[in-house]
Amino acid sequence: MTDSGPTLFWHRRDLRTVDNRGLDAASEHGQVIPVAVVDSAVKAYAGSARSGFYYASLASLQQTYRALGTDLEIRQGDPRTVLPELAAETDAERLVWNRDYSKLAKTRDEAVRGRLPEAVSALEISDMTLHEPGSILTSAGDHYSVFSYYYKKWIDRAAPAPAPQPSPDVFVNRQAPDVGEIQASPADNLPLPAGRQAARDRMTAFLDGPIYDYADTRDRPAAAGTSRLSQDLAFGLLGIRELRSAVDEADTAAPTETAMDSVEEYRRQLAWRDFYIQVLDAHPETVSENFKDFEHPIEWRADPEAFRAWTQGKTGYPIVDAGMRQLQAESFMHNRLRMIVASFLTKDLQLDWREGYAWFREQLLDHETANDVGGWQWAASTGTDAQPYFRIFNPMTQGKRHDPDAEYIKTYIPELQGVAPEAIHSWPDLDQDRREELAPDYPDPIVDHAERREETIEMFERARGG
Repeated sequence: MTDSGPTLFWHRRDLRTVDNRGLDAASEHGQVIPVAVVDSAVKAYAGSARSGFYYASLASLQQTYRALGTDLEIRQGDPRTVLPELAAETDAERLVWNRDYSKLAKTRDEAVRGRLPEAVSALEISDMTLHEPGSILTSAGDHYSVFSYYYKKWIDRAAPAPAPQPSPDVFVNRQAPDVGEIQASPADNLPLPAGRQAARDRMTAFLDGPIYDYADTRDRPAAAGTSRLSQDLAFGLLGIRELRSAVDEADTAAPTETAMDSVEEYRRQLAWRDFYIQVLDAHPETVSENFKDFEHPIEWRADPEAFRAWTQGKTGYPIVDAGMRQLQAESFMHNRLRMIVASFLTKDLQLDWREGYAWFREQLLDHETANDVGGWQWAASTGTDAQPYFRIFNPMTQGKRHDPDAEYIKTYIPELQGVAPEAIHSWPDLDQDRREELAPDYPDPIVDHAERREETIEMFERARGG
C-alpha cells in the first residue's frame, strides 16, 4: 500500500453530498470512494416505510454521485466485515465517517475501527448536530439536563457554516451495482417523496411562508403548520448547518416581529434536537432505562389488550385514536399528538414508556433514537426536563384545545364524520346509549381518565418513596 491510497467515505445517516462535513474532510486527503453498507442489524429496527424511504434516498444519492462522474459503492452485510474487506480490496489509506451517538452505533463503529487493516486509519467527524455534544457544558463541566439553560448557550453560539460539496475531481472513477439490485424493501407507495431534492423542496416550501406562522399553527394538527423535515434530518438528506443557515435567512426576511418570533420558535426546535443528542451521548443507557432515579420501581401495568387498542387507534379517546391512526396511515404523527398519545399510554393506560418507544421506532418514518427517547421519557415523567408526574394531559381537553372543530380527528376517524365537535370532545363523558346512537362503529373508552389520573399520581408517589 502506498501513501496515495484512496479514502473511503462511509455514508450512514448522511445521504447527501452537500453540507456533509465528513465527506468534506475525506476530500482533503485526496481521492475518495463513497460507500454505503446495507446493514441487516440496523434494518431490523425499521418498518417497511422507513426501509423503503432509505432505499429510495440511497438511489437518489447514487444518482448524485453518477452525475459527479463517480459512483456510490453499495455493499450488503455487517459493516464490521464489509468495510475492512473493502479497504483491503481498494488499497484504501483511511476510512472516514460521520459520528453517531446511540450505543448501537458507537459499539458498531468501534468494532469497525478495530478490524481495519493495520495500515488503514479511521477518522470520525462531527456532522449530525450544530454543536458537538460535549461542547456546551454546565459550569461544573457536565452535560445539560435542563433545556432552558442549554438553550441560552446554544442560541448565543455562532452557527457553523454549511460544508461545501467536494469537487468532482476528488472522486475515484468507478462503477458500482445499481441500488435497485440490492433493494430488499419496496420504495413505492411511500408516505412522501424521498431523496435529496424532495427534502430541499420541502425546506423551501416551509421557509417561503409557513414558518412565519409557525408559533400559531405548530400545535394545530389540522393545519399544515409544521416543516415536515424531521425524516430529512433523520436520514441526513438535509444538513443541519444548511437548514440553520436557511432559517436564519428567513429570519432576516421576516415581514413582522410576530413572524420573527415564529422563526425563533422553530429555531428552538433545532436546539431541542441538539439537546437530546447530547443527552444520549452522555447517557446511552437511557434508551432502555429511566433517566431519573426512583427509590422504588414504577409499577407499570402489563396489559396487552390495552396496548393493542392504543396501537390500533381504538381507545375510545378520539384525539388519541386520530394520532395513532395517522401513524398507521402515514408513518408520521404530528408532534402535538406524539405528546398526547405518549401521555395517554403512560398515564392513562399506565404502560411502560419503553413499549411505546419500541412501537414508534418501528412505525415512524422519522425515527431518531435521541429525539424519540427524549420525547417518551418527557411524557412519562422519567426523563430530562420531564413533565411533572402530577401534570397529566387530559385527552379531551387536548382535543378541544388543539383541534376545536375536530377537523383532524374526522380526517382519521371516519366513524365520527357526522358527529358534532362538542360530542367528539366529550365522548368519554357521554353515556353508552348516546355514543351508540351517534357513532355505533366507534369504541367506548377503555379506561376512565379521572380514575386513572389519581391512580397514576399515587403510582409515582410510591415510586418516589412518598
